[in-house]
Amino acid sequence: MQAEEQQPIRQIQLGESQLTLLGTAHVSRTSAEKVRELLQSGDYDSVAVELCPSRYNALLNPDALAQMDLFRVVREGRVTMVMASLALSAYQQRLADQFGIEPGAEQREAVRIAQESNKPLLLIDREISVTFKRVAGNLSWFRRFSLFVGLLAGILSKEDVAEEEIERLKEGDILETTFAEFAEDRQDLFLPLIDERDRYMAARLREEIEQQGHENILVVIGAGHLQGVANYLQSEPEPAKAAIKQLDSLPEPSRWPKLIPWVIVCLVLGGFAAGFFRSSDLGWQLVLDWVLINGGLSALGALVAAAHPLTVVTAFVAAPLTSLNPAIGAGMVTAAAELYLRKPTVADFGRLRNDTTHFKGWWHNRVSRTLLVFFLSTLGSAIGTYLAGFRIFDRLVN
Repeated sequence: MQAEEQQPIRQIQLGESQLTLLGTAHVSRTSAEKVRELLQSGDYDSVAVELCPSRYNALLNPDALAQMDLFRVVREGRVTMVMASLALSAYQQRLADQFGIEPGAEQREAVRIAQESNKPLLLIDREISVTFKRVAGNLSWFRRFSLFVGLLAGILSKEDVAEEEIERLKEGDILETTFAEFAEDRQDLFLPLIDERDRYMAARLREEIEQQGHENILVVIGAGHLQGVANYLQSEPEPAKAAIKQLDSLPEPSRWPKLIPWVIVCLVLGGFAAGFFRSSDLGWQLVLDWVLINGGLSALGALVAAAHPLTVVTAFVAAPLTSLNPAIGAGMVTAAAELYLRKPTVADFGRLRNDTTHFKGWWHNRVSRTLLVFFLSTLGSAIGTYLAGFRIFDRLVN
């Protein structure tokens, strides 16, 4: 296939500004070569890339995750986001190993040439964290959980990238490809992953032109975004700032999920009270059930994560108590214990990117293992809470 067929180009005129939209494939050497060819022609005074500030920083500093403050990550509840980022990096490394080229090479080339030639570099994509949160807001709790588990399991697979994945990657959007493989229905992912970002990038281009007056812009975007961005640029213009503000807003969280843990606490404490009201033996039996089931499953999760023996004991002791206080999760306690008992070394952080590209590496590296301890002990405690609750109810009615 010739380069022109792989890299579609659209010319858009916005007032006095000429935009050249170059559709690229994130796993194609030809895309990087085409970017180099166009930028070296001298026809463009600025370059726009399909990157947000976070992805841009990660591109310049691929070891950024290795510099994170684990205590802060745990305290702020960002463990799931960090695990997803590590898993995404692992997926990209699989692509690099299979194709012999780093995904996003064309974006990296555009950044390099823009910096060397002192051309303005425009970051037009939406922050990846906002996109993740809007994806989560578009899915049910069960779909979010299954998507996350599938993402981790599938990305860590040793198998080569499937043929259908390769075809989607040729369409140019690695985020859509990564998530769509693990979803039963891509429709609920299309809006936040593709359409909203098409509209966002069009609005960012309008904003840059209004503020800086760029005359000739080369816009390097995935081929899967080309038509959508072009359509939004050519449609009736909307105020750029208003569109960006709307698309950057986070979905309002539902109130009822926050109430569920407190309802469960009330039911469990009510069950204890009812048990002791009948007899002290029954009351203490209910408490024992709660401790053994909740603490046992949380400890099992920590054990599966290969936590330190004292961390496993901590999980057993902490889970029954933290489950009665929704403000503190079992994972926060177990992760803190693991960090204290097995503090990650500089070498662990240095190997993090490579270790997380294979299944065993997640358990071998102290950083990723701490994340697993948090996740699996939390999961065990959550399951234990419901199972123990049903057990208490069963003893009360029988």
